[in-house]
Amino acid sequence: MVILRNLYTAAVVLLLTWCTTPLSAQTFSVIHTFTGAEDGGIPGPALLMDRAGNFYGTSQFGGRADQGVVWKLERHGSGWVMLALYTFSGEEGSQPDDLVMGPDGNLYGTNQRGGDGFGTVFELTPPATVCKSVSCPWSATVLYRFTGQSDGSQPIGLVVDQSGNLYGTTLEGGDQHSPCFGDCGVVFELSRSSGGWTESVLHAFTEGDDGGQPQSKPALDAAGNLYGTTENGGNSGDCTFGCGVVYELSPSGSGWTETVLYNFRNAPDSNYPGGGVIFDSLGNLYSTAVDGGASGWGTVFSLSPSSGGWTENILYSFTGAYGDEYPFRGSLLIDSTGNLWGTTPGRSDDPPYGNVFKLTPSGGGWSYTSLYSFADGPDGAGAQGTVVMDSSGNLYGTAPYGGQFNDSCGLGCGTVWEITP
Repeated sequence: MVILRNLYTAAVVLLLTWCTTPLSAQTFSVIHTFTGAEDGGIPGPALLMDRAGNFYGTSQFGGRADQGVVWKLERHGSGWVMLALYTFSGEEGSQPDDLVMGPDGNLYGTNQRGGDGFGTVFELTPPATVCKSVSCPWSATVLYRFTGQSDGSQPIGLVVDQSGNLYGTTLEGGDQHSPCFGDCGVVFELSRSSGGWTESVLHAFTEGDDGGQPQSKPALDAAGNLYGTTENGGNSGDCTFGCGVVYELSPSGSGWTETVLYNFRNAPDSNYPGGGVIFDSLGNLYSTAVDGGASGWGTVFSLSPSSGGWTENILYSFTGAYGDEYPFRGSLLIDSTGNLWGTTPGRSDDPPYGNVFKLTPSGGGWSYTSLYSFADGPDGAGAQGTVVMDSSGNLYGTAPYGGQFNDSCGLGCGTVWEITP
């Protein structure tokens, strides 16, 4: 295992000219640049922060077998140290997605590929004894191997409940008679059973009224209900495969019941929702769509409970002016005062290459601020995941491309960045 020490580059400071609202106290910094070697390349869409302020994450490629890496960024003084916790071989899966931490302190995640070819769910366990070396390996256990049949294929991420049960979605697989190419995806549960784990399909999408092909993991509320989005399906709008839905899955007797909360209708409404959902303290739901809105570049929208149903409100239509186009995959972050924070990947052929933004409730509407726009240099490019905020209000996230240009990654292996307000 190799410790990769980060060097701050002066070039990043010059890239601050992309910021559309330059505040004197705001600073953008790259805290790690991926090399494509033991730290891997193309970081996953979300960081997991522990109580000490350290980060866990994944790289979809790289490592000793070029099948992906799980890593940890530890804060050391004013800098950061990268530790490669586990390198995948392909047999236990490849292309890991974002991580969750269970009640037992172990890490859980999904591999989109590998295993039997259709992806896996894995558990990572730290060394059983106190380890004083930085090169102590973690142990991996495959909890489930997808078959690509009715159980699903290409898992996208996990959420965990207080009992340690795991819930997730798959992009494909499910109903073998559905019209989707590769089937329309499922919502699944993994629960402990007789010393192992049992998978249960809670809902198999059909790309009909119920939706199809979720692009993000579900959200879990305090009552045990699951909420999410599907990019296709639904019963309204003139999209070829449906404009997408927001759904709820509720435990019902011995099974689960799906309720479609909202059907999208195409521009100027949102359509093709790809982001995960979050809730505020009043029960309003927030997410993003990759298309539609006033400019056709996607939206941030909310759904509010109303007279037994849900009412949509478009909070912001992306314009493309700051690289704020096509938001997808990650969820928004909501802070204690109700501000929303998120990222967009932008377009690969036109700068800026994605941005970090803030939406602030203002006078009955919402005020948009672009905090930083990526330049596809040392700063990174294509930010598309969930941002994390620490107790001091600093923002952290990943950019899957840009950073260090080398033979391993071509367009750059990606970065982990920090914005200090």
